[in-house]
Amino acid sequence: MQAVGRVHDIWGRRVQTCDYVIVGAGSAGSVLANRLTADGKTTVCVLEAGPRDWHPYIHIPAGFIKTYHDPRVNWLYSMEPGAWTGGRRILAPRGKTLGGSSSINGHIYNRGQSMDFDTWAQLGNRGWGYADVLPYFRRMERRIGDGDPVFRGRDGALTVTDIDWRHPLCDAFIAGAVEAGIPRNPDYNAKAQEGIAYAQRTILNGRRMSAARAFLYPAMRRPNLRVVTHAHTTNIILEGKRAVGVRYLKGGRGGSAYTLHARREVILSAGSYNSPQLLLLSGIGPPSHLQGLGIAVRHALAGVGENLRDHYAPRFVARVKNIDTINERSRGLKLAGEITKWVFTRRGILSLSPTHVYCFWRSDPAVASCDVQLTFTPASYREGVQGELEREPGMTVASWQQRPESKGYVRLRSNDPFEAPIIQPNYLALESDRRVLLAAMKLARRLLKSKPLEPYYEREDFPGPDVVSDDELLGAAKQRGTTTFHPAGTCRMAPASDPLAVVDEELRVCGIERLRVIDASIMPTMLSANLNAATLMIAEKASDLVLGRSAPDPIVLAAE
Repeated sequence: MQAVGRVHDIWGRRVQTCDYVIVGAGSAGSVLANRLTADGKTTVCVLEAGPRDWHPYIHIPAGFIKTYHDPRVNWLYSMEPGAWTGGRRILAPRGKTLGGSSSINGHIYNRGQSMDFDTWAQLGNRGWGYADVLPYFRRMERRIGDGDPVFRGRDGALTVTDIDWRHPLCDAFIAGAVEAGIPRNPDYNAKAQEGIAYAQRTILNGRRMSAARAFLYPAMRRPNLRVVTHAHTTNIILEGKRAVGVRYLKGGRGGSAYTLHARREVILSAGSYNSPQLLLLSGIGPPSHLQGLGIAVRHALAGVGENLRDHYAPRFVARVKNIDTINERSRGLKLAGEITKWVFTRRGILSLSPTHVYCFWRSDPAVASCDVQLTFTPASYREGVQGELEREPGMTVASWQQRPESKGYVRLRSNDPFEAPIIQPNYLALESDRRVLLAAMKLARRLLKSKPLEPYYEREDFPGPDVVSDDELLGAAKQRGTTTFHPAGTCRMAPASDPLAVVDEELRVCGIERLRVIDASIMPTMLSANLNAATLMIAEKASDLVLGRSAPDPIVLAAE
């Protein structure tokens, strides 16, 4: 076995070599590190720009409120103002630590609809239909709770649990949806997504189940894996049209410079903002953009950074009466009691995800499958933005379009690898997206005013009862809508005939040997879901592609 160079601080050589270099220790990088080193022989080095996931707020589920604004573990990017965001710069948090965004996200486990993946296959990406990817979802998952074994896994590394805290407001919201004709769904990650249910989450025994905890740390016991933290990758090293390694600075700007060679492949798993950024910094991308920044064009690839998709969500906030909410429990003596409860029992509000109930429905009866999503929580946030709870009792319903068609982009501001990229999501640019979002907003308001919630509903705080017309509702969305933290698509997977293809169906960068992108940036279209589950699946499947292993047999489901 060829040993991988140790990358701890005590190892001083500036040129290092391993079989595979993985940039990014987030969700995808953690899975890949585990699978590629499982034979005990293949040497892998993972470069992570952030620190170890040492901070206690990472592991306490409710601690996401603190990591949301913490530059030590969060890139804290900011989006460009847009026509439909009221000229606002919306915060774009991304994890910057072991586990990446799975260490700071809202814990929700949501795969998406089968048609999402079938669409990928229909676009020409062979092997990415739902029957093809379902075995990988099952392989990575350890489902605790009810679940049809055709769809759910029991022996994987990632623990998925049901929320174990029931608030009367949640029960009333679900009852109101059922009265409105939306059925209860016992498992939205199984046969069908449509309906309403308590959320499934990646929380085990009151602690976050990040990708680092599930996949990376078990692999770090192996001598053939090394993980370097505080390692900011500055560029990919190319020899002609072949990737042979990367350069990185240990300790950030002004830190020690290292070169890391890859005997087999370089893999970018830095996410939908940083993977295209690194390709562009390395001279791979649209020539006009690169030349304008003084970057030599090493390989023209028009799609790098294009096709950015994200879910855009306005939130309805209502004041609550006759019952307490999480807002009051998060302050003073009640908070002290909740802290004590978590320390001794791992239960209470500190053990919760920010979203408690998920509702999937249709914007119009003529739509074949659900295309809008609502989330409910018995809490409310300052100015409708997650991150700081209000003082008075409140409840919140967020609503968004599941498969937006509006596309944005990620570009460089300069050739400085430490400067944040330009992120322009172009939310609601298409009228069709606005139309579906309006239907979702109207449904959210209708469910907040349902009969089961009447004993607790005091008044609508935002956008307010006077906001009625479509134009007024869109104005409210423009005023306070925000990201749901689901960026995708900026290194799009597509056949070579597609002028904006960045990677092929095996996630190899088009026209460059020994270079792959494996993360949410490869998604050709948006999923009807939070993206962490699918990102883990992508890495699970990609590990077989990288190692040349045969894929498991597709799971062909009986027609309804």
